[in-house]
Amino acid sequence: MNSHADIAREARALYARSAQGILSTLSLELPGYPFGSVVTFVPDRNNRPVMLISDLAQHTKNIKADARVSLTLIEGSDDIQASGRLTLVGDASRVETDIDDVAERYYRRFPHAVDYQRAHDFAFYRIEPVKARYIGGFGRIHWVSAEMIRRTHPFTAQEEAGMIAHMNGDHVDALRDYCRLHGIEPGEAVPRLSAIDGEGFDLMLGKRLLRIDFDIPVSTVADVRAAMVALVRRARAVAA
Repeated sequence: MNSHADIAREARALYARSAQGILSTLSLELPGYPFGSVVTFVPDRNNRPVMLISDLAQHTKNIKADARVSLTLIEGSDDIQASGRLTLVGDASRVETDIDDVAERYYRRFPHAVDYQRAHDFAFYRIEPVKARYIGGFGRIHWVSAEMIRRTHPFTAQEEAGMIAHMNGDHVDALRDYCRLHGIEPGEAVPRLSAIDGEGFDLMLGKRLLRIDFDIPVSTVADVRAAMVALVRRARAVAA
């Protein structure tokens, strides 16, 4: 039987592979009823989801009246009942600190949204998880603590930005190799690295998120380099 740590790792992995979900808020228009809407998000440096949402949106008005929310993520599959699902339950609030870091992480994942904050009364909101419900398929249903979802990012903003700029500027061929290693042919598209953390990294292929996990967790820039070199070698060995 899987340990609680294994279950939490699976839940974090599903979360890391997701870029959008269903945000449920408590309705102002129909008091007591849940209101669902689709949102995009990016994890912050402590793995809490951050959304860029409009003050005009119904879900934002609901959050301002009652911070209690949930964010439901569903693994893509032909059989949704057998798919992995994760519901993060927590409290949402407007981001008032570390805004520059939050914005940089968000716009690296969603560069097309860069003008929203200025032009359309958009602001960043963060969900502070209270607990999570993870379903890994039939009969695999678990509550996961907020502490097991959150994690401290091992790199500073400057270290992460430097690694990303280096890979995107000098190693596009390696990024293509990572795509192929995971069964995705990039064709003429140019993959770009958008985030690196202790458990893996995010590749964007257009608007598609490809999450690549490290074999073992990393904690230093040197660890990241070694892990990425190993992945390139594996990809090229498979291709050969």
